[in-house]
Amino acid sequence: MSGLGEFDLIRRYFQRAVGPHRALLGIGDDCALLAAPAEGVLAVSTDMLVEGRHFFADMDPAALGHKALAVNLSDLAAMGARPVGFTLALALPDADERWLAGFSAGLFALADAHDCELVGGDTTRGPRTISITVMGEVPPSMALRRDGACPGDEIWVSGCLGAAAWAVDERLARDAAAQSAPIPGAESLDASLRAQAWQRLERPEPRVVLGLALRSVATAAIDVSDGLIGDLGHVLARSGQALASRVAAAGADTPAVLGATLDWSAIPCHAVLQTASVERRIQLALAGGDDYELLFCAPPSCRATIESISARLGLVLTRIGQIDVRPGVRLLDADQQPLPIHVRSFDHFR
Repeated sequence: MSGLGEFDLIRRYFQRAVGPHRALLGIGDDCALLAAPAEGVLAVSTDMLVEGRHFFADMDPAALGHKALAVNLSDLAAMGARPVGFTLALALPDADERWLAGFSAGLFALADAHDCELVGGDTTRGPRTISITVMGEVPPSMALRRDGACPGDEIWVSGCLGAAAWAVDERLARDAAAQSAPIPGAESLDASLRAQAWQRLERPEPRVVLGLALRSVATAAIDVSDGLIGDLGHVLARSGQALASRVAAAGADTPAVLGATLDWSAIPCHAVLQTASVERRIQLALAGGDDYELLFCAPPSCRATIESISARLGLVLTRIGQIDVRPGVRLLDADQQPLPIHVRSFDHFR
């Protein structure tokens, strides 16, 4: 049993030797003091990770520290915001010093990579729960929002999809089978593909630099956290509402409904899905979640600019469909024939 008290824990693992960077006053007082951005506004987002719900109890603590901040930085990326700082609220069953050392090392490695400062937070005893509030800055006219997509816009996604969901399925299948064989088809995969899938689950890479590059390009954006189908649905709903408001204000009779048509052959599925059936690939790639890639919309005239951004960042950006005025989301195969979509993205209360 550790003899660490609450404030010893904070000082040893979360209060760093260097002084505040962007904060005028950081850890150690009732509030942090942050200077207002010289230009622009603060973008603020909060995410909570609960053991047994968002991560497995035996997850490597350094990877968990990375992921806890990464999922928040992904929200800033989706807004085109530059990271500034974050707070950390941490509930722990005990003050396990080995766990704390690993967790804080993973957390600060990613924080330093994105110049994002820990400015305060809270600790308490309880079931292991991590809550981070992250702050970034962005000029309001350049913020990437969910409500700007228009009919005719092309739909793009970064990276590849489905690997993190595959890893979750493999672990759940192993647990359910009491350490018997992995999920069907997994035995034919080489170890590197399996390792890549687990890396995508445990150490997602927030697309902050991409979000900054898309500021003057994308009409709408969202990070793919709960599954592409569901997250695209959020863009369609918010953009449809904005379009309806504009149509009503103009007194026009134009329909104000947005939908999308996706090209299944263009969806960038991770190679770990190669042995799965089409139905399972659709489930994992379109509804599995935990990808933390960026889904964004842009007019066709921006295609060359997006391809240039892709080359400059060394990041695959794939055009997967188009915004239209037919309700719902359609999935077409390589012959432009409809594929059934019997999938639903992650929802904590369903």
